[in-house]
Amino acid sequence: MISLTVWLVWLIALGLVLLVVQVSSIATTLYLHRCLSHCGLYLHPIAAFPLRVQLWLTTGIVPKEWVAVHRKHHRFTDVEGDPHSPVLKGLWKILIGNAFYYARETRNPETLKSFAPDIGNSWLDRYLFRFGKLGLAAGVVVSILLFWLLSQNIFWGLLIGGVAFLTQAVLYVINSALINGAGHAIGYRNFNNTATNMWLISLITGGEGLHNNHHAYPTSARFSVKWSEIDLGWLVIKVLSWLRLARPLHVAPKL
Repeated sequence: MISLTVWLVWLIALGLVLLVVQVSSIATTLYLHRCLSHCGLYLHPIAAFPLRVQLWLTTGIVPKEWVAVHRKHHRFTDVEGDPHSPVLKGLWKILIGNAFYYARETRNPETLKSFAPDIGNSWLDRYLFRFGKLGLAAGVVVSILLFWLLSQNIFWGLLIGGVAFLTQAVLYVINSALINGAGHAIGYRNFNNTATNMWLISLITGGEGLHNNHHAYPTSARFSVKWSEIDLGWLVIKVLSWLRLARPLHVAPKL
């Protein structure tokens, strides 16, 4: 019979999974997207380093690869050359296979060379953060150790830790697919481009669901342009700015 302690640990695991997915979304939109890819946001190293470590441990993303693929997407948005366009490949192919299309493009050396020559050149990038699989392995170990300590049982530690890590990874992949897929097919538009805004998706992806706004003003550190649009990433930027750990470099005008 499963003890009350184990049930409580499962409940804690659920809460942590939801929290980690949100933190990963914030780290992605602030560090990888607004800061590295478009240079619309300055992040102090004190703020940037924890974000990149969090992404390394929970997603295994290599910054150079992510930035290169994303910049290429902007260069060829929904035309031949776009790595993950639902217009070219079909909505369901991107919703289901977005991770495959992303991984395939990261293996193209010309993409990395042409679109991210300025990224991933530091010592830490060359000797640590470019090893995404190592980050994932470390993340799994951390997850298992955490739940082993909480449950005081190696079996439950392995099971709960493994399930929790896999679940957060799957949810993160789903969020990315929604942005790259539905974000170019479903929703409303404030501007004349092929991307769309999705209010609900914006809430769970740190503002990334405001994709139409972003394609209109790619370098803007703020994705919202209307009072009714919620950009959680921008709220975090405001807090970090108050702490002098961030500084918006470009901001889109309000409508």
